[in-house]
Amino acid sequence: MIKITYVSLKRNIRLGVKNLLLHKLRSILTMLGLVFGVGSVIAMLAIGEGASEEALERIRKLGSKNIIITSAKPAVESSKLNNDVRLSVYGLLYNDYLCMDETIPTISKVVPVKSMEKIARFNDRAETLRVVGTSDEWFELVNRKRLAGRVLNAQDVAESMSVAVLTESGVRKLLANENAVGELLRIGGNSYEVIGIVCTEKLADGGMQMPDREADVYIPITTSRLHYGDTYTQSNDGSRTSELVELTQIIVEVAEESRVEETSKVIERLLSITHKKQDYDISVPLSLLRQAEATKRTFSIVLGAIAGISLLVGGIGIMNIMLATVTERTREIGIRRAIGAKRHQIVMQFLIETLVLSIVGGIIGVGFGLLIPFLVTKFAGMPTIVTMWNLLLSLGISTATGIIFGLYPAMRAAKLDPIIALRHE
Repeated sequence: MIKITYVSLKRNIRLGVKNLLLHKLRSILTMLGLVFGVGSVIAMLAIGEGASEEALERIRKLGSKNIIITSAKPAVESSKLNNDVRLSVYGLLYNDYLCMDETIPTISKVVPVKSMEKIARFNDRAETLRVVGTSDEWFELVNRKRLAGRVLNAQDVAESMSVAVLTESGVRKLLANENAVGELLRIGGNSYEVIGIVCTEKLADGGMQMPDREADVYIPITTSRLHYGDTYTQSNDGSRTSELVELTQIIVEVAEESRVEETSKVIERLLSITHKKQDYDISVPLSLLRQAEATKRTFSIVLGAIAGISLLVGGIGIMNIMLATVTERTREIGIRRAIGAKRHQIVMQFLIETLVLSIVGGIIGVGFGLLIPFLVTKFAGMPTIVTMWNLLLSLGISTATGIIFGLYPAMRAAKLDPIIALRHE
């Protein structure tokens, strides 16, 4: 039975460190493989984790209980009225919004959205603003910090009030400030009282853009229909193109998260009955979130595997150097065996040396791995996330690498015949 006392372990560690310090440069070069391996594992996982988490956060902000239906212009759908005017009719209908609200029991809220561009005038400044007509429930679905005043309420929508809520982007375009609350804003020839200012949240990528990303000002959906109707006309090179789109988006909140995907299928069946062409897209943030989380796990595994190759190279370097060390110290091993050292003591001595190399290299590598994400965030502006689990995992792999790749040289040293070893020059 192998028995290792604290005193013998301490002596072996001291002896191992002493042997390594006799060849400082060689020991440092041997550790470099592990330093870069551990550092690259931590850095790549941190960068991958940061990028994935940023994407996940964007999806979460869309709401895990929300379903977003967006009008989409088909490739061919325009009907020619005359030589100069074309009318494109497509997209979501106001009746779609009413039908969802009244017939699907799993839905708790339905929010209509109509986006358009209008010339707005505030004091002596005129700008093209992105105007969003919506209901008061929009501000319940998407929480935006209020900077001043209030947001739309049910009375504003029910009575088609001429009121407007500016976003930060709208305020900047109009060179206004929080004192603009209570002032009059003219949009497309109609006057609106500014009742509040809210923050603008930048949200993400194709197919998932919420209207807030495009909004400079909110007005009640009923006021929008009353003042501007549903047709948008654009002049281009002497001809006019008109689009008849009743709603740009419909945002649905499902009462229970477990029924989101079921409800999206019901909505799809409902829209397929009322729409003869595919002029809408349905986005389910919950499904996108699950897919993104699965992709994140795969991404982390791939990055970890690629970085792990550096650790493998470092381990091979340790094995190579330790095999050379065994050859150099063959006579020393023969003397130790001749005066009574057991094989397990020889194994322990060489294993301790490889462990010292791997642990010290791992600790330096952790520092290197923490530095790279910091520099990436500071100079490239990319988000990075370093977790304690990644640090412990990298350090653990470094230690395991030292044991695995140091075991063979240690056992080879222990199996040397004492007589042959003493004769070695």
